[in-house]
Amino acid sequence: MRKYQRMHLIFIRQYLKQMMEYKADFLIGILGVFLTQGLNIFFLQVLFQFIPSLEGWTFQQVAFIYGFSLIPKGIDHLFFDNLWNLGLRMVRRGEFDKYLTRPLNPIFHILVEKFQVDALGELLVGILLLSTTAPSISWTGTKMFLFVLSIPFSTLIYTSLKIATASISFWTKQSGAVIYIFYMFNDFAKYPLAIYNSLFRWFISFVVPFAFTAYYPASYFLNGTNAWFNIGGLLLISLFFFFLSLKIWNKGLDAYESAGS
Repeated sequence: MRKYQRMHLIFIRQYLKQMMEYKADFLIGILGVFLTQGLNIFFLQVLFQFIPSLEGWTFQQVAFIYGFSLIPKGIDHLFFDNLWNLGLRMVRRGEFDKYLTRPLNPIFHILVEKFQVDALGELLVGILLLSTTAPSISWTGTKMFLFVLSIPFSTLIYTSLKIATASISFWTKQSGAVIYIFYMFNDFAKYPLAIYNSLFRWFISFVVPFAFTAYYPASYFLNGTNAWFNIGGLLLISLFFFFLSLKIWNKGLDAYESAGS
């Protein structure tokens, strides 16, 4: 474990050195993500100027859900964004072969090779939203513990879905479109599920379970009810999808045949 932790830090340092060679690009990337999320919050604020609540949810509550959703998404984006490259080009171009010739677990190497600093924009907006909305919540020691616990498990759902969809490229040579289609469902989890119909609520809860990365845990912190489902469900769903994604990865790795020239 210490070996892998040390290697992860080495990869981060090396990638940061590369990024700092182009300081303007580094700053523009962070600013771009920050402005994108900021515009989404501005849209919400304008929306709530015309309606007092959204299916019974106030602006403060929706802003908390939105802010909470950005933390696991930002962490996954920051540390594990290289999975997009696996689905987009690595298998098709034969670049994945190098991971099989190095003394590191291939999936670990893929995950830690890239450090996506523009994710700091997402994390900054998420932290700002939580810091301004969290004081309105009645916090207890249990809630604070579960809040800290829920972040890595919510992140695990993002990473697991990316591992599973990126692994499809082992059979199809390219799966970037599949990753994109699945990944974009995370936007729906930033808002209360009550605004969607029952079939779609079920879909983003148990098929593409992004609702457990934001809405369900955030609703527990806001209302203090149904902890077994909102937090317990998060833990079970995240672990289930993680082991499922590893199963798909291993099956794909067995089927991998490299690329022709």
